[in-house]
Amino acid sequence: MCGLIGVVAARGVRPGFTREDVERARDRMAPRGPDGAGLWQNDTAIIGHRRLVIVDPSPAAAQPMVSADGRFVLAYNGEIYNDADLRADLSREGQRFTTRSDTETVLRALTAWGPPGLARLRGMYALALLDTRGPSLLLARDALGIKPLYYRLAVGQLAFASQASVLASMPGPAPRPDLVTVSAYLTTIRTTLGDRTLYEGIRTLRPGESLLWDCSHAAPRRQRLSIGFNQPRPEAGAAADAVRASVIDSVRCHLRSDVPLCCLLSGGLDSAIVASIARREAGSLRTYCAGAPDAPPEFGGAEDFAHARLVAGHIGADHTEVPVTRDLFAARWPEMIAALGQPLSTPNEVAINEVSRCLRSQGFKVALSGEGADELFGGYEAPMLAAADFESRRGTDAGPGERGRFQLTSNAWMTPEEKAERLHPKAWTGLEHDATLSEFYESEFAEASHGCPEPLSAHLRFHRRVNLAGLLARLDTAAMLQGVEGRTPLADARVAALAESLPMSERFTLEGGGVHTKRVLRRAFAADLPAETVARPKASFPLPFQAWVADHAGRVTSSALLGSLFHSGVLEEVARRPSDHWRLAWPMINLAMWAG
Repeated sequence: MCGLIGVVAARGVRPGFTREDVERARDRMAPRGPDGAGLWQNDTAIIGHRRLVIVDPSPAAAQPMVSADGRFVLAYNGEIYNDADLRADLSREGQRFTTRSDTETVLRALTAWGPPGLARLRGMYALALLDTRGPSLLLARDALGIKPLYYRLAVGQLAFASQASVLASMPGPAPRPDLVTVSAYLTTIRTTLGDRTLYEGIRTLRPGESLLWDCSHAAPRRQRLSIGFNQPRPEAGAAADAVRASVIDSVRCHLRSDVPLCCLLSGGLDSAIVASIARREAGSLRTYCAGAPDAPPEFGGAEDFAHARLVAGHIGADHTEVPVTRDLFAARWPEMIAALGQPLSTPNEVAINEVSRCLRSQGFKVALSGEGADELFGGYEAPMLAAADFESRRGTDAGPGERGRFQLTSNAWMTPEEKAERLHPKAWTGLEHDATLSEFYESEFAEASHGCPEPLSAHLRFHRRVNLAGLLARLDTAAMLQGVEGRTPLADARVAALAESLPMSERFTLEGGGVHTKRVLRRAFAADLPAETVARPKASFPLPFQAWVADHAGRVTSSALLGSLFHSGVLEEVARRPSDHWRLAWPMINLAMWAG
């Protein structure tokens, strides 16, 4: 786990950055890798790395890692959970290992098998592999998008980093805000739109995407990894057993560590499943819950802490509660934006960051979390109900484009109609009325629909493609600011492939006048957890941010970026009554903190 950065020049072009430039940018990511720093350089490339030691603390496992013949250089961020299987396969092919690090496994796998070897990696990763003989550069990101990777291609060179803001800070003209993505953020509170970021000219690799550049002036070649959705469906009546076995296997794999690990425990079903398995496998376990204990019941409050305590007691875990107060939220919010160089996506990031701060101070570097189950097994009641209602009204008359637009508007923080009223006409026209955002949702739904036998399964797959990537990014950024590796056993490619093979009747149904979410997951682990937990709706460190946004609402009226987009009356109204307009206030205040 780490932060990586580098710049590679095209043939015949000298790198536009110096060693000192890359070192300074690398060390801006010190929280991602507080345990060490490395740098490799030749005439055309400079690659830096910050290290968070989780597996194999020896100096031999440091990065960038160079192949024995000096041809390949790897900078890698992540954990590979089928490391033992890959090593066995490579050993049979004559490879000999000198470390226990999965970094060496990734290096040898890619040098032996080339880019197709990416499909054999099970886990989370963002990596850069330089072939000095080509020369060529491979950038790649895991299929679910658990780990981030950004790049910037300009003037005969390609730069990459684990944070977009780090690329933005490097020498040269400072990139301007990408107004198309800024507008998309106002609607979705996601900091990327496809491969676009909030910084003009800085791109992100999308989940499962690899980029191969031959170090010429030609455009890189892209490829996407897909999760194996053609997996055979379990036999009738065997779905719960299959899901149980798959999830247990995934948690076991995610427990590999040479340092202490713990679990985040919200009191909801998903984190409870992960924690219960981890407790049995590890023999002992520390769990952590964060939230606002004094918040009104609709925001969880004391109820979340009570449910987490119930689960911790049931499984025999040593449990810690981390309260998030209004004052703490007001202080951490701008601090996190300054450190990340981008707005927050959800208010829960403050809670994740605070609980990471606490567990790190108590000696833990790895935390297992429950992200993924809702998007894979149908856990979001309101969005799925809305999708079911849409399908009942539109049925076969709606194509992927209309379904994609439905997903955009039904989950919007600020709809296109609201923007048409609140944005300056010139700004709204310049954004082409969010045409790029609409096109992205339409194309994503078209891809999600491919091969789906049931309309609702396409909506759920869309949630996995779009919503899950954002939640995984939230966990990564908030936890890594404290030097904590967040692991997500439920957001695992094999678990995802199994979930996608199941009929919707095993995941989300409307029967007997009731709504049934994550049906197969609840059956699979009903015997392991308290009945209250098995029946409990979604819970995820909720905070009463609707009231708390008022503490920074004054920033919107002094923001040059917001002033260039919104009518002044809109800014004054949001500043005056932020809690009444919290859907506007949250993204607007975030943008004001980020760009001013």
